[in-house]
Amino acid sequence: MLSRVQGLSRHFTEESLRSHLLDRSERRDDGCLIVRGYGSRRGVHQKVSGRAWAHIAAYAAFVGGYDPALDVDQRCGVKDCIEPTHLRQVSRAENCRDRRRNDECRNGHDREIDEATGRYRRVCRACNREAQRRWRDRQSAEVARARATFGR
Repeated sequence: MLSRVQGLSRHFTEESLRSHLLDRSERRDDGCLIVRGYGSRRGVHQKVSGRAWAHIAAYAAFVGGYDPALDVDQRCGVKDCIEPTHLRQVSRAENCRDRRRNDECRNGHDREIDEATGRYRRVCRACNREAQRRWRDRQSAEVARARATFGR
């Protein structure tokens, strides 16, 4: 069963994988079991025990019946959660349907709805304006360096 999990070290048994995952995780107040993977970033999918994704390894170890043709999804929406009651296997189409785009960008600005598609724009106007300003500053600095180099 564990051999079907891609990237999982072959030295793990189900019991040793369970203890390994529980040793690397901590319980939060909201019921999530947050795993500390190899990376330092929190709130993203974590890799543990070889090169396997922690939520997939946890599903195979705690829940069982892992099917590699299906995606493992967290019902709570926390990407580094490995709580067995929060994990489920769904099809790729259902997993994509469940994703929703936030109404705020990562910098906290409100996103606008695009009239053509009826969905939120990928980048908010404030972040887009700032990115364009940084690009124009880089281009003008490059032109100034080139003019100084060639004596114009």
